[in-house]
Order: sequence, then structure tokens, then C-alpha cells
Amino acid sequence: MAKIIGVANQKGGVGKTTTAVNLAAALGVLEKKVLLIDADPQANATSGLGVEEVQYSTYNILENSIEPIKCIQKTTSPNVDIIPSHIDLVAAEIELVDKDNREYMMKNALSEIKDDYDFIIIDCAPSLGLITVNALTAADAVVIPIQCEYFALEGLGKLLNTIKTVQNIHNENLDIEGLLLTMYDPRLRLSNQVVEEVKSHFPEMVFDTIISRNVRLSEAPSFGESILSYDAESKGAVQYLQLAEEVLMKNEQLIKK
Repeated sequence: MAKIIGVANQKGGVGKTTTAVNLAAALGVLEKKVLLIDADPQANATSGLGVEEVQYSTYNILENSIEPIKCIQKTTSPNVDIIPSHIDLVAAEIELVDKDNREYMMKNALSEIKDDYDFIIIDCAPSLGLITVNALTAADAVVIPIQCEYFALEGLGKLLNTIKTVQNIHNENLDIEGLLLTMYDPRLRLSNQVVEEVKSHFPEMVFDTIISRNVRLSEAPSFGESILSYDAESKGAVQYLQLAEEVLMKNEQLIKK
């Protein structure tokens, strides 16, 4: 049965989609079967893995109009499938409002396919709307990317409150997989200050892996490839492999407990 991990932060530009795509790709390289779900209407995770033609998407899952298995597409990344997104997903936010159990649409859909994968990674939209709540309700845990820049902690409290609300009302088993520091530049005093601040406030939550600023990471999506396919020897590829190994180690420890 798959471990379902949401990648969420309502702030844009924090490396959320980069993390979702490359964590999925790294887990695939480590021989885990992975499903990436693009739950963002901007569909950057979809294009970032080279998927151009979308017949059925996350929209159809939330609308319960198509069997989830029919929405799954293969990618060029080893062991990674995707349920792509489309601009139509914007409409789901409005169309779900009047539906019963609207927060459970994604959870119900994934229950049909989660036995086919080791991990399901959900790339959430940069908002705290109904689509993101659906993702958090379906997830077992959430990874929160935080960029090593000014205002890094701004909005984190609001996101943690949303997670707490989801835990209280919809998903009591939702856990925080970890806070992931991204866009780190060791030459900048500010980057180092943010690392220290986040680690002092959330010592038990922060991943050991830190994702550095890396030109190759920025280039890879324009070629429709993960960083591991685009440049396996780059610093970004090495760091996302380290993150995947950290996630695997953490989950093996949980299983042993």
C-alpha cells in the first residue's frame, strides 16, 4: 500500500513543484514504484515531466467522472507514472463547493489505486483552497518546502494551522513528513540565518538534506525532464537522491516501530 505524501506551501516560488517532481523521480531511481499527482492548475509538474497530451486529469478524479486508473500516464522517468493536471482544474474549486463529502474526493479516488504503488506524491497548488484540502485529506504526510530567503517563515503558521484543521476534521492520521529547506546559497548570510532560524524553531521537523540553488535544477523542466534524467551528476540530482533516501529511511523506521 502506497505512502501518500503531499508537497504543500501556499507561498509560490518555494521549490514545491521542483521537489514533487524530483522526489518522485529519485524514489523511482531507487526502485520504488511512484505515482505523481499534479494537483495544481498551472500543470508545471505535468510539463516538467514532458507530458504534453492530457486526455484525463486530476480534474476528472475530483469530479469523480473517470476511473482513476484511466487518468494515469507513463513518464520517461523510471518507475514514475503521473496523473497530469490541466487548466480545467481551476473550475473544480467552484464545482466541488456544493457536493457532499467534497473534501474526500481525492482520498476516495486514490483508494482504488494506492495498492499499485509504493509512494504517491501530490504536488499541491500554491493556495489553501479546496483542492489542497482534498490533497491533505488524502495524504498520510506532507512535505513543506521553505526557501532560504527573507519572509521564509511568513505564512508557515497559516499552513500549519490548516494542517491542524485537516487533522481535527478530516484526517487525524496526517503527519508532517518534514520541512525542506530549498534555494540555499551558502555564500549568503541570509540563507544561513534562515537555516538556523528554521532549525531552532522546528528542530524535529527539518530534513537533514538542504536543496541548494542550482542552475541545472532550473533548466531541467524546460526540457521536460527531472534533474536525475537531465543531469544525474549535478548538485541538485545528488541532493534529491539524498532526500529520497532520507524519506525511505524514515518510513522504514516507522514500519519497524
